[in-house]
Amino acid sequence: MKPIWKWIIGILLLLIIGVVCVGWYYSRNWKPLVEEKLKETVAKSTNGLYSLKYDDLDLNITLGNATLKNAELIPDSAVYQRMVQAKEAPNSRFHIKLSSLKVRRFNIWDVIKNRKLYIKRIEFDSPDIHMMSERHAYNDTIQPKETKTLYDNIKDVFSSINVKDIDIENVKFKFSKIEEGKSSDIVLDSVGIKVHDILVDEASIKDTTRLFYTKMVEVEVPKFSYDLSNGIYRAKFDRLVLNTQDQNVLLTKAEYAPKMSKAAYFKARNENITMAVMKFDTLRFEKLDFKELIDNQQTIAQNVQIKNGSVSLYNDKRYPKKSVSKVGKSPHQQLMKAKQLIRIDTVFVDNVDVLYGEMSGKFHKEGVITFTNAKGTLTNVTNDSTHLIKDKMMRANLSANIMGSGLLSAQFGFDMLSKDGYHTYKGTLGRMQAPAFNKILTPLLNVGIKSGNIRKVSFNMQGNDHRNWGDFRFDYDHLKVDLLNSMGEDMSRTRKGILSFVVNNILINDSNPDANEKYHIGKVNYRRVPEHTFFKTLWQSLLEGIKQCAGISKEREAKLMGAAETGKEVVDETKGVIKKTGNFFKGLFKKKDKGEEEEKKDEKKK
Repeated sequence: MKPIWKWIIGILLLLIIGVVCVGWYYSRNWKPLVEEKLKETVAKSTNGLYSLKYDDLDLNITLGNATLKNAELIPDSAVYQRMVQAKEAPNSRFHIKLSSLKVRRFNIWDVIKNRKLYIKRIEFDSPDIHMMSERHAYNDTIQPKETKTLYDNIKDVFSSINVKDIDIENVKFKFSKIEEGKSSDIVLDSVGIKVHDILVDEASIKDTTRLFYTKMVEVEVPKFSYDLSNGIYRAKFDRLVLNTQDQNVLLTKAEYAPKMSKAAYFKARNENITMAVMKFDTLRFEKLDFKELIDNQQTIAQNVQIKNGSVSLYNDKRYPKKSVSKVGKSPHQQLMKAKQLIRIDTVFVDNVDVLYGEMSGKFHKEGVITFTNAKGTLTNVTNDSTHLIKDKMMRANLSANIMGSGLLSAQFGFDMLSKDGYHTYKGTLGRMQAPAFNKILTPLLNVGIKSGNIRKVSFNMQGNDHRNWGDFRFDYDHLKVDLLNSMGEDMSRTRKGILSFVVNNILINDSNPDANEKYHIGKVNYRRVPEHTFFKTLWQSLLEGIKQCAGISKEREAKLMGAAETGKEVVDETKGVIKKTGNFFKGLFKKKDKGEEEEKKDEKKK
């Protein structure tokens, strides 16, 4: 080897050794300084609420690496209580534990020269995060004092801090909501968090493309399940993914349902309280304002998508029901009463099945009505009064297949600022066979539809807290009903033949237009029963229109219901019909008998 190469190699080795020695020296001598500054910065930036402790700090300035072992960020409960007394405490505080915190590839020379800290990557090992949320009214009502920004707290040490990526895997997260001294907990395991491009400098706080100094936060939560405080319902989902850069939140296999069967539910409650089961394959928020959600608990989003799911509601009339007024509790009125602000431009509904089931208290059978493949949109879904000044109407445009057959289309309009709950609803129902409704009629009323062609239904209605009114049109033909006897031992029903005949021929019109070619239009003016819900009132109003179109007066309705239950009134009317018919035939036979006797007398005379 030539001498020049020996010199070059020797010089390189000396440089490497020199760098290593300098790095070792600075690592050894800077360690106490870094520890002191770390703890000082944490305490100062949190007004003494938090302290940082750890077992060891491994600092390698040469490689730009640092590792905190068994680190812990601890909230001081005494300081927090003093902040509460001074009405300065935040609603949330955290207790964080880490097996290790690894900082990779930071440039110490840039820190020394320009006071700029650049870190390529930070990794958290086995993080355990406990978030405690305790709402304080003053945070909602008192104007906050001008507080220091994160930059104000670090500017004496750094002119800027930039972290390119933070990875937090397998997070154990516990959320405790404290109300009136009682705590309810939600625990999540295996949460994944990714944070990209954190920048803290003089201008970053005003950067509208960043959320709390970050360009992007992505959180993934698998397999969540939570028992609600009443001990009856459970909420769960298969997967949650949120991305602050895309402003999206995705929930898959979301479910809200009782933890027990229908029978056990009503037995446990011992009351006829509606049981709800909701399941959705996809629930997505798009363009969600995370800053408003975190800062003010306001839900502001451009779109919400509800796709591929079901909503099932059940009642059981074998149990008592509290007689409570439902006036003022329509959907739009409930939205306006919500404590948190909600503003969603459009809710998209796609392929959702809706079922209502009711157990009869008299016949002990369950009737169901279904609306399958419901789809459509809800727009201007908000309780923001300032926004509603521009447009006060929330609208819904929905369609579904009723009883898996006829296409039902409906449009709703809700006046969000109306003091008496004013709303409108109109729609149409296409062709279908009337016997499809036997699934709800027969179990609940002991009445069946033998035949009937529904050609078209249309309605245009208005309503408020006290009544519903409007026009109802019902085009049909060949309508025949069966009045049924109680179920026999073989679980079959027999029809009341004579009563069914009388009802079909006397009490209802078998078509519209009727046999006299008169077309009946329902002029609905329905007075609301205060104890009835919004949807029951809506149905009763439409039923009033159906009855008018079918020619069922109040007197006829009373007879029809009596026939379905006992048959007494129709029996009386039937006896009258039979008596009159019998007299008619008896008269004919008398005339015939009289004629035969006279013929015999004439023959004798001959």
